[in-house]
Amino acid sequence: LWRLGYCARLLKTNHFRTAASNTSFPAVWMLLAQHSGTIPGLFVVVKKNTLFTMPETVEDKTNPELYLPHPGVRGMTLLNREAFKRTLVVPALKVKKEIVHSVLKSLKQSVLQRPGLKRVVEDPEDEGSRFVILDPHKVPEFSLGESEQQVLKQLHVPPEVCKYHLELSYENFKSEEILRAVLPEGQEVTSGFSRVGHIAHLNLRDHQLPYRHLIGQVIMDKNPGVTCVVNKTNIIDSTYRNFEMEVLAGENNLVTKVKENNISYELDFSKVYWNPRLSTEHGRIVGLLRAGDVLFDVFAGIGPFAIPAAKRQCRVFANDLNPDSYTWLLHNCQLNKVHTKVKAFNMDGRAFLQGPVREELSKELPLPGEEHKSAFHIVMNLPALAVEFLDVFRHLLVGEPCSPAGLPTVHCYGFSKHSDPARDIQERAEAVLGTSLAGRCSTFLVRNVAPNKEMLCLSFQIPADVLYKRPCP
Repeated sequence: LWRLGYCARLLKTNHFRTAASNTSFPAVWMLLAQHSGTIPGLFVVVKKNTLFTMPETVEDKTNPELYLPHPGVRGMTLLNREAFKRTLVVPALKVKKEIVHSVLKSLKQSVLQRPGLKRVVEDPEDEGSRFVILDPHKVPEFSLGESEQQVLKQLHVPPEVCKYHLELSYENFKSEEILRAVLPEGQEVTSGFSRVGHIAHLNLRDHQLPYRHLIGQVIMDKNPGVTCVVNKTNIIDSTYRNFEMEVLAGENNLVTKVKENNISYELDFSKVYWNPRLSTEHGRIVGLLRAGDVLFDVFAGIGPFAIPAAKRQCRVFANDLNPDSYTWLLHNCQLNKVHTKVKAFNMDGRAFLQGPVREELSKELPLPGEEHKSAFHIVMNLPALAVEFLDVFRHLLVGEPCSPAGLPTVHCYGFSKHSDPARDIQERAEAVLGTSLAGRCSTFLVRNVAPNKEMLCLSFQIPADVLYKRPCP
């Protein structure tokens, strides 16, 4: 029983992941025989040469090359589209063109479903007939099953499967298939990218750099609307949040237009920070605002928080140290007709908090006992450094604290590689503020930036004993 159980697990492990045809009896016998020498007493009555007299169906004839470019492209660094051409022999049915639709409908499980390849092709020798291409994985032996033959019999179609020479070219393969065929075997393939208008932004690994221009051209070929592909060549600069990049393919035009949450922005991608993966987070924070609220955006970039907030009839104070970001922020405020609702600043974040933010809060926060009409939100989206700026709030204002409901709410972003990232960012913020936030804050997981690295948003109302310094008697 143990030996039989071992065989069953062996068969399941090696064969159930492949096409059903691989589990034919000859293949099963071959597998069992292969392992019989390592299992004492297994198949001792089977003669060794008996297995080789069986029909030769153990070979995998499911044509795995159908989705692979020509093997000769391995190691190519300059794209040669002609080298990807190859001809494969695949199963097909010859049918009258009047009943092609019926055949496709009846044999939809066996018909080729490969995107980019035609399922029906003309017969050059017979204008009244068409070839219906079958999936070689579903019809591996160029013969249909009994149920499919019965269907064809009802449609008066001969069940004989013929061999059709299918021409494959560069256009028929997906970008990931092309790159997997080109790069050295076993190495990671990067086919994902960030789309910023007409620009595709890649983060290539070191082993992919010799193939970077080919990768760029493939990405541009396979993604309509992409006319420029760039690769980041250094880490994000913590001062201006931009990075050097190399144009891999296409035009050297990095001024682009994007649309996020139904709002249009224009920017120079080489000089300002823009991350399309933050679209949901921008919408989440803006969704917390009501008409009449006040938003202080400390690291505003080109305005993905500020402009939609102004569209919601909020008063906005937006700041960015990068002069290029400041210029595009002004431009996008004009573009979206909110320039009268946004006050823009080109200052260091700490100076912005100690200057315009302090001045506005001193004037607008309700006095003790007064009803607060507007909520105040402070967004600090500089994940690498924002937590370090929280010390600015310690005794930022002087006087009697306003009512607890009127205290400003801070949305501070940060990165964490800790096993408990929420606790990590809260403890770091508490250390800088000099007080506990237990029960007074919430943490939102924004996205996974890298393996074991999370981006989070810590939201809390600034405690009154932190924000206010009581005047001396």
